[in-house]
Amino acid sequence: MNKFSALFCAACVAAGLTTASAIAQTKPIRIGVPAAMQLQVGRDTQDAIKMAIDDINAKGGVLGRKLEMVVADETENPETGISAIKKLTADEKVDVLIGGYTSGVTLAQLPHISAAKTIYLNVGSASPATNAKVKTDYDNYKYIFRVGPLNAALQARQMTGFISTFVKGELGLSKIAIVGENAKWVQDLVPLLKKGATEAGADVRTVEFFDAQTSDFSPLFSKVKDSGAQYMVVILSHASSDIFAKQWHDSRFPMAYGGIDVKSMDGDFCDRIGGKAVGELAANFAVRAPLTPKTVPFFDEFRKRTNRSPVYTAFGANDAVYIYAEAVKRANSTNAEAVIKELEKTSYVGIPGTIEFDDTHDVKPGSATYKGPALLFAQWRDGCKREVIVPKSMRTADFVYPSWIKP
Repeated sequence: MNKFSALFCAACVAAGLTTASAIAQTKPIRIGVPAAMQLQVGRDTQDAIKMAIDDINAKGGVLGRKLEMVVADETENPETGISAIKKLTADEKVDVLIGGYTSGVTLAQLPHISAAKTIYLNVGSASPATNAKVKTDYDNYKYIFRVGPLNAALQARQMTGFISTFVKGELGLSKIAIVGENAKWVQDLVPLLKKGATEAGADVRTVEFFDAQTSDFSPLFSKVKDSGAQYMVVILSHASSDIFAKQWHDSRFPMAYGGIDVKSMDGDFCDRIGGKAVGELAANFAVRAPLTPKTVPFFDEFRKRTNRSPVYTAFGANDAVYIYAEAVKRANSTNAEAVIKELEKTSYVGIPGTIEFDDTHDVKPGSATYKGPALLFAQWRDGCKREVIVPKSMRTADFVYPSWIKP
């Protein structure tokens, strides 16, 4: 090869590298969305991410690059969930994952997320185990963050406050029953809830678990009634909440109930069961109230675009896109290692509160001095409207017993 040919080849290589670099800097930043698409939590995850992507892209994108969404249905099955992660990371080569719902699925996915070295912003599953390895095996699991919801242990702590300050403190009912579906996150939460409630002075008369596919709750209701409890605390997400509420109403069950009921967070829950949820208190991570400057505008825009009220995964999903985009801007790169360092510095005013991460990359809960995410308890009322009852500082109406219960 003569000197001219050598110089020409070198120029070609340099030009090729420059072109490849230019393409890399202009191609879209890909957001992978593993979610249970057959459920509203999955559909709301997708729609809330699309809202954020449209907003960011309309403002020029991130580092001059547009955002792009790729969805994979993880269902509620661990094997399908693993396949969804492999599809998004290996086949679609996404830059970040935002999604999740079932704790059992998320826990099965973690080793595959770690192996793919892809940042995962969890917006659905609540098991504390999801983030535990970030502290014990940081190098392999530093990619895992939870934007929401609060983990089961933190939910148990805030549920304990609900029992002690409201059920016992305001309603004057000290005898309670705790019932929950037989799911991983509930198994994590219930022992902590029972211990906390007992220490707060409540008399836990019975703890009952049931299969998520249960269609007849009359045996469960009989056990709760026979226990002598005065108030029923529920922990449900995958269970047949519609059937539970209908049978509670139709049997004129002689005690009020409330707690964590994920399906009851659906904006159409009360309407779709013919108003039979009226009287129930359900935990929410955000409602259409001025929690932050972003809360009410998000609720209104989401309803405008979808004609439904968002459930909790939507809050975390929408916030997660902005949190990731800001971290990429600060890092001036989509390199996972660089972005992780910036994510760890996050202090983002989101929909349910200010989002910050602890040393396990778990979202910090709100407190007296920190306006982070917290559980709000809203009651379904006549006309299938919702009123915030707890915390008292945000109360929009006083608690009302179901019509057939005379306190």
